[in-house]
Amino acid sequence: MSDILKDLKVTVTHISGTSREVADRARTTIGLGEGDKPISDNYMRKMYLCEHSPIRTQIYKIKLENLPTWVSTHFVRHKIGVEHFVSTQRTDRTNIDRNSKSQDSPVTHEMVLNPQTFITISRKRCCNCASLETRKVWNMVLDELEKINAPLRRACVPDCVYRGWCYEYKSCNYHKTRAFRIQLNEYRDNINGYGGNINE
Repeated sequence: MSDILKDLKVTVTHISGTSREVADRARTTIGLGEGDKPISDNYMRKMYLCEHSPIRTQIYKIKLENLPTWVSTHFVRHKIGVEHFVSTQRTDRTNIDRNSKSQDSPVTHEMVLNPQTFITISRKRCCNCASLETRKVWNMVLDELEKINAPLRRACVPDCVYRGWCYEYKSCNYHKTRAFRIQLNEYRDNINGYGGNINE
């Protein structure tokens, strides 16, 4: 692993939208009023996995400090359900010759996004076909997410696990391994009667 990420600082913050509010928006869709019971992690995991609209009422912020410019460029490819805010390298704003900047030059990159977007970005950035450094950064983001929302973190998997098979043009063949089957079973475990049988 390159040391270009040695100064990277990753922060993930929950801005708005409680589990109770997600559940209440779901209740609205079936004609029920707001509830008052605590919301379990298992309920939220199922909500994230089914990806219905109430999960999009939660908002998070990711802040990446000292992120190499070329890695930042990979993240700005994601456009739906996310807004990106990247520190400028414009000469007229910074008094630094931007032509002297390399692709490794650090930027501060913030993303404001919802849970659906965490899931969608993870499908591509947890994939072994993603750049090693970009994959490393996104997994650092998910490590921070785990601390504040474990059920959502559990729903963030590479595309092969999400879809049950690899659909890349050039596969890394992870989907043919026992490790893949274990991860797939963990992802599906206890969802609609799926028991996590590794031999299935």
